[in-house]
Amino acid sequence: MKKKYQNGFLIFGLIVLGLMVSQLDFKEVWDGVQRAGYWFVAVVLLWAVLYLFNTAAWWLIIKAPTRSASQPGNANSAPRQEASFSFLWLYKITVSGFALNYATPGGLMGGEPYRIMSLSPYIGTERATSSVLLYVMTHIFSHFWFWLLSCVLYVLTQPLNVAMGLLLLCVAAFCLTAIWFFLRGYKRGIAVSGMRILSHIPFVKKWAKRFFESHAEQLHTIDLQIAALHGQNPRTFFCAVFLELTCRVVSALEIFFILLVIMPSANYLQCILILAFTSLFANMLFFIPLQLGGREGGFLLSAKGLSIGAREGIFVALLVRLREIIWTAIGLLLIKLEKRQKAA
Repeated sequence: MKKKYQNGFLIFGLIVLGLMVSQLDFKEVWDGVQRAGYWFVAVVLLWAVLYLFNTAAWWLIIKAPTRSASQPGNANSAPRQEASFSFLWLYKITVSGFALNYATPGGLMGGEPYRIMSLSPYIGTERATSSVLLYVMTHIFSHFWFWLLSCVLYVLTQPLNVAMGLLLLCVAAFCLTAIWFFLRGYKRGIAVSGMRILSHIPFVKKWAKRFFESHAEQLHTIDLQIAALHGQNPRTFFCAVFLELTCRVVSALEIFFILLVIMPSANYLQCILILAFTSLFANMLFFIPLQLGGREGGFLLSAKGLSIGAREGIFVALLVRLREIIWTAIGLLLIKLEKRQKAA
């Protein structure tokens, strides 16, 4: 990636990060960290492991031995050339990409362009774009499965009333619809249809139409590459989805660790439910940088629904917010520390 773009991503991220830090009550944060003690250290370190799951899923997608996207039905077409970068390098790009997503209104407006620009020198722009789009689809796809399975978990483990039953039914219907949409996108590609949708949205439709007209061939190629992985390597596809879904479940340890500080009887299954409904609520407010306020509100609502006090919900939300800021800072620092590897 050119240095000017690298510095641009870094400066933008630091500005937004500074804004987020300025919103914290430092006394409240320090009191919370002191109270959590080594459990907060465990929470921060946990995410170093969780990002390994994310990186592994993306690594599988990039390394999948699909045949040429331009000739998907040609049995004599050669497998794609292997990319010449390490897993550790991809891990750094993954962490930095998520850091930019945390700090960017709309989420994918920051981290995904950075990933594409970083990966393009090694595997080409079209393949880099298709791998990033496919990973993002897989990442989001796993969220819908996580929310759907959490509805089942709630029914099996929690008391149910009419209002909650209707809410769970709506969430389940929404998730099933989204899963169907994504499966359709995996088979047919999503780049062309995505640009067509953007071409009808106010403020961006003129740009989207121009972009589609000038990059129609590349967009079709990207869609072919997306469909190639799903069609030719279903095992790789399911492994990537499984890694992302496992990451969602394991990330509930963060809430579990924090709750142990104030609730020694904390239940891990309840932590999964808190995470599920908090992330669902927060993603409904995706346009807010760092989901400021949305995540806290989600914690309070989900904790109350599981008979956990507001005080405990606020404590969890505060430490999770601090962890996000720490890893956002780490990711932004890795942008500057990134060293370009030599292509083979």
